Amino acid sequence: MAAAVYEIRILLSGYLGSNNEADTAVRLAAHLAYALHNEALTILEDNGDFDLGAALAKIKTAEKIVGLHYSNTFDTLGMSDKT
Repeated sequence: MAAAVYEIRILLSGYLGSNNEADTAVRLAAHLAYALHNEALTILEDNGDFDLGAALAKIKTAEKIVGLHYSNTFDTLGMSDKT
């Protein structure tokens, strides 16, 4: 999964930023992949533990850029930074 996140980040890199004409869902996907690519690399290279709290904080930052609130989905799945 980490390799897929990293590849998606590369494929969607042209849709980063808040000032482009891409569909909001595409922009959110680009920002989520970009936000999580360092964690994906950490997992791929076996250089440390995955930090869920840090990952969720990056997702929330990406949400602010595109004006959506996707991270609430993780709370309903029981995957919050408070667990």
